[in-house]
Amino acid sequence: MRVSLEPLGDHATMTSHSRPTRVPDPSPIFWVAKAVSTALGEAVSDFSIRALDPVVAVLLGFAFFVLALAWQLTRRRYLPGAYWLAVAAVGVFGTMAADVVHVVIGLPYAASAALYALALASVFVLWRRREGTLSVHDVTTTRRELFYWAAVVGTFALGTAVGDLTAVTFGLGYLASVAVFAVLIAVPIIAWRMAWWTGVFAFWFAYVLTRPLGASVADWLGKPVDEGGVGVGTGWVSLALTAVMVVLVVVMRARRGSPAPAAAASLGGHSRQTLI
Repeated sequence: MRVSLEPLGDHATMTSHSRPTRVPDPSPIFWVAKAVSTALGEAVSDFSIRALDPVVAVLLGFAFFVLALAWQLTRRRYLPGAYWLAVAAVGVFGTMAADVVHVVIGLPYAASAALYALALASVFVLWRRREGTLSVHDVTTTRRELFYWAAVVGTFALGTAVGDLTAVTFGLGYLASVAVFAVLIAVPIIAWRMAWWTGVFAFWFAYVLTRPLGASVADWLGKPVDEGGVGVGTGWVSLALTAVMVVLVVVMRARRGSPAPAAAASLGGHSRQTLI
């Protein structure tokens, strides 16, 4: 059985040919940046909560999230700096929000993961019904981009809960969780290559998994040794990942003017030539 979230009819792709997309294609550097941004969000969130009053940290994280997303939504085409700043902001505030749900409200990770999965599924259902497509290549209007970012927030929330579920509730620890998600990330790659899943479904599946993978790496590096980490420190991890993220954005900006091969396609679109 082939799992599909394919576009519905010609209307789904009509605007993609006449308007520039506002989000990046899922190229290899996209997936590297996505993993780095998730690790960065985890590290910055943990550092902020410890360095500042938790309430102040959450308020600052929320302000960062709102401002970064507002800047991205005012762009009429994809700009690497604006897009990845918004993704980083989602990562930081999303981690804080997920921690609040667990620590303050006391909701178990299994319950929060189920709740976030339901919320994400609801976003996808509504998005597909309204727009006829979930393809990133068709994010060419403000309404589609709003659906896109709602899905991104949902994937970060779900991924955060799943990562904490494996590391804490299941007792695997951070390094073992890294190994688990590194293996699981191959599932959408193989399923897409074998044509078991469509590119759109495989893209969003992989998008969810990069969150717990990156967060587990950040936790493993930043947490103290007595908590199962290496003990580098969340501050140093945050600085290092920020530097890596800046380099990646600079590279992506430099590549924006380079034309892609006419036949090239990627995970998340309509055709099948390159996975990432």
